[in-house]
Amino acid sequence: MNFIDIIGLFAGGCITISTIPQIVKVWKTKKVKDISLKTFGILTFGIIVWIIYGILKEDLPIIITNSVSLCLNAIMIYFIIIYEKE
Repeated sequence: MNFIDIIGLFAGGCITISTIPQIVKVWKTKKVKDISLKTFGILTFGIIVWIIYGILKEDLPIIITNSVSLCLNAIMIYFIIIYEKE
């Protein structure tokens, strides 16, 4: 892994972990009234496209960070769907 890959992993990691505070807040409060399902849906679709792009370019930092982001956004979408009913 070279220096450019490390920068890519760091940048992707920062973006990836940015979702965690929102997930924790929703998990604790079970309130999603002001969170947009459409926004997270579009974001998740974009992440899937980034993963495909990373696979096609064989770019491990893109694949890794966006795969983790996909999992975190899937959790957030699950919470929005489940807690929206309450």
